[in-house]
Amino acid sequence: MANDTLDLDRYRRRIGLTAAGAPDLDLLQTVVARHAASIPFENLDVILGRPIRLDIGSIQAKLVDRPRGGYCFEQNTLLRAALERLGFRVTSLMARVVRGTTADAITPRTHMLLCIDLPEGAYLADVGFGNLTPTRPLRLDSDAAQPTEHEWFRLQRMNGEILLQACLGDVWENLYRFALVPTYPVDHEVGNRFTSTRPGGLFTENVMAARPGPSCRRTFFNGDVTVRDLDNEAERTMLRNRAALRDALHEHFGIELPSDDLEQVFSAMRRFADRPGPGFTLD
Repeated sequence: MANDTLDLDRYRRRIGLTAAGAPDLDLLQTVVARHAASIPFENLDVILGRPIRLDIGSIQAKLVDRPRGGYCFEQNTLLRAALERLGFRVTSLMARVVRGTTADAITPRTHMLLCIDLPEGAYLADVGFGNLTPTRPLRLDSDAAQPTEHEWFRLQRMNGEILLQACLGDVWENLYRFALVPTYPVDHEVGNRFTSTRPGGLFTENVMAARPGPSCRRTFFNGDVTVRDLDNEAERTMLRNRAALRDALHEHFGIELPSDDLEQVFSAMRRFADRPGPGFTLD
């Protein structure tokens, strides 16, 4: 994967990484946690009718140089480029999202994640799964529950694939299922095209953003802002006007939009507000 246009210093400033030593587990944990906390998950360019570009120059201009975020293909392409510049061995993978359905559901492979090879073993890294993004790398050769700064996660083997689950309250919820088969930019371009243009899709007909806080998860979905604490207790606020939308995007997600873009996002938010939500609860 080409990463020669990534400005590592600018990326480090964006995520608040002041020092970087050897490419070890401690550094990987720090980069994943800081990236997830600094660069929000969001689909606003899809709602604005703009193409989602996966070259590093375009991703850097949007996610690093501007106060914006992106979804899995942008987020994990950026993370891979940064990790490779830091000296890590990285493989891209793709997963079938099964959140809200059965673990063995046949869904399209539309989620990108990363496998990082370390002396301790292989680790999953993923900074692009919305409001259940794992905020710490997960060891791939373990089926035990693994803590993060937020939820506990676990990886379960099933029929040659690996199922990722998160513990919400006292329930283990399915997230996605993947095989340890390398994928390449052409695979990501196909998945990205499907995700960002599919009529009636989750990303094309909902307005979304998410970012983890020090002791909470923050989610924006069609005008409803949810802040969920570590005990899985949620506080919800419905945004009623443009000013509330602007303030929420800034305060909770660090997103700044020009006035014309804000107007379009607000119109979409109102248009989607009364529609039935997806087949699962985002918070």
